Amino acid sequence: MATRLLLISDTHVPLRARRLPEQVWRAVDDADVVLHAGDWVDLALFDELSARARALLGVYGNNDGAGLRAVLPEIARDTIEGIRFAMIHETGAAAGREARADAAFPATDVLVFGHSHIPWDTVSPGGLRLLNPGSPTDRRRQPVHTYLTAVADAGQLTEVTLVPVTPD
Repeated sequence: MATRLLLISDTHVPLRARRLPEQVWRAVDDADVVLHAGDWVDLALFDELSARARALLGVYGNNDGAGLRAVLPEIARDTIEGIRFAMIHETGAAAGREARADAAFPATDVLVFGHSHIPWDTVSPGGLRLLNPGSPTDRRRQPVHTYLTAVADAGQLTEVTLVPVTPD
């Protein structure tokens, strides 16, 4: 049975945005699993997302304080529909990222990360898929705010889509 995924990161609520955009909340409602790659900033968003998402997998980021670090790991792992996922907030510089990820995340099919606010979708020499959804609330130097959706089904990750966030 296919599993609909929502990948978000770097929400920075309430520092960069007072709340998640309604479009993102609708995507949460549509997803079977939400993956958040850190920099939540406020435990209240974690609580709200935990209550609303069918399933939530998250990690803490460099801007997350003690409250979030108490409830979230630095690295999360899960197998969804036969796909081995790992998630971490920061992977370092873009140059050499794929090789570092291959070394750091063996026996992983998909690595979800954040930190840069720059959407990323590549495959490493070892076959590891690296995905960064960007940020739905803090685009930095990107043209738009973004998140990713995907479908996990029978060991395959399909329909990976970078979704621009339209203003509320």
